[in-house]
Amino acid sequence: MSERPHQSNELRKNVLARLRRIEGQIRGIQSMIEADKDCADILIQVKAVMSALRAANTMILKRYIVRCFMDLDSLDIDPEAEAKLEELAQTLSSFLDK
Repeated sequence: MSERPHQSNELRKNVLARLRRIEGQIRGIQSMIEADKDCADILIQVKAVMSALRAANTMILKRYIVRCFMDLDSLDIDPEAEAKLEELAQTLSSFLDK
C-alpha cells in the first residue's frame, strides 16, 4: 500500500502549518502568563490550542486510515468516500479525546 506523493506532501504541509500556528498560540499564552493577563483570557486561548491540536490529530488519523486500509495507487477516492473517511476520522478522534 502506498500513498500518492502529492497527497502525502499536501497533508504534511497542512499539518506542519497547523502545528506552527499552534506553536505561535502557545508562545502567545506564555506571554500572556508572563504579562499576568486575566486567567479567563488565558483559558480561552488554551481551549483554542486544544481544539487546534484535536484538528491536527484528526488530519493525521485520516492519513493513517488511508495509508493502512486503502491502496491509493489502484483506487480513486471520490468525494463521497472522502467525506466518509473524514467522518470516520472525526468519530475515532472524538473517542481518543476522552
